[in-house]
Amino acid sequence: MASLFNKKLPASCAYCIHGKQSLLENEVLCKKHGVTESRDACRHYRYDPLKRVPNKVKLSNQYDSEDFSL
Repeated sequence: MASLFNKKLPASCAYCIHGKQSLLENEVLCKKHGVTESRDACRHYRYDPLKRVPNKVKLSNQYDSEDFSL
């Protein structure tokens, strides 16, 4: 949960409460500035953690019988 609220995350219109992802991959529709690129940010930037998709965690495929015993 702490990774969603990372303070070192760079400001991006893709994660802003004022922005909405457009049909094009790298464009965001902003309520304040219109169409912007996803990596841009302005002074109205406010982080919305629900817009961020965390990286997937890779699971190991190598298990032992000890992993499943109590």
